Amino acid sequence: MKKIGYLGPKGTFTKLAVDAAFNGEDKQSFETIPECIDAVQEEEIDIGVVPVENAIEGTVQLTVDYLVHQVRLPIIAEVVVPIQQHLLVRPDFNGNLTEIEEIHSHSHAIAQCHQYIHQNIPKAAIRFTSSTGRAAEIVSSSDQTIAAIGNKLAASEYGLRIFKENIHDYPNNHTRFAVLAKDKNAVKHIKHPVETEKTTLLITLPSDYAGALHQVLSAFAWRKMNLSKIESRPMKTGLGNYFFIIDVNQPYDEVLFPSVKAELEALGCQVTILGTYPVFNLNV
Repeated sequence: MKKIGYLGPKGTFTKLAVDAAFNGEDKQSFETIPECIDAVQEEEIDIGVVPVENAIEGTVQLTVDYLVHQVRLPIIAEVVVPIQQHLLVRPDFNGNLTEIEEIHSHSHAIAQCHQYIHQNIPKAAIRFTSSTGRAAEIVSSSDQTIAAIGNKLAASEYGLRIFKENIHDYPNNHTRFAVLAKDKNAVKHIKHPVETEKTTLLITLPSDYAGALHQVLSAFAWRKMNLSKIESRPMKTGLGNYFFIIDVNQPYDEVLFPSVKAELEALGCQVTILGTYPVFNLNV
């Protein structure tokens, strides 16, 4: 039996994804994304599941930066789940929205519900937490007139009542979760149909090469390799220094990818494969 780590506590969307993807496994929560990734690196757990991108708020930068700058672990799978944000209150709350003094949740959840908060609870103070599960935990143990933004699992885990369902601003809200493990065969523990396959590359451009990004993209384009995402992040070595994360919608092969890598390295780029993996879309 594999030990699965996730961004906790109970009631987070990461826990929802883990429950949907892995059945009957030993599961352990971590307070932060770095703690979860470190646990995989130190082999305290076999598999780590962390959020990597939300359809509304974009990349979870902490996850990407930590994997690039601190701990290089292979991505062995991606799990995509729909996100439904609800306004959660204690069962004994019988007031109205205007009485809520504080709203607790993760920064991404707050941002996903910005318009609802602005239009309905504009005077409530915003309190950011490490996760939506932690926000629900805070509300459940407080005697103040406060609320949390989270999912139905959080409401169930902490005995809260859903005051208002689906308060996120856009209906097509999904989050991608990266499954990290040293053993690539651990992906076999996900018993779901594979939606597609993907390869993620880390590319660093030469600082003094005019038109380098155009030539990087051309290396994929003329080979008819479809890119689903390209994003720049700072190298943290000074202003103007960036690396690029590129998702290619196909598994790694021994023909196209080695030739792309050789072409880019000839331009002075550094190319690292962060993972080639299946993608699972789970309806939870």
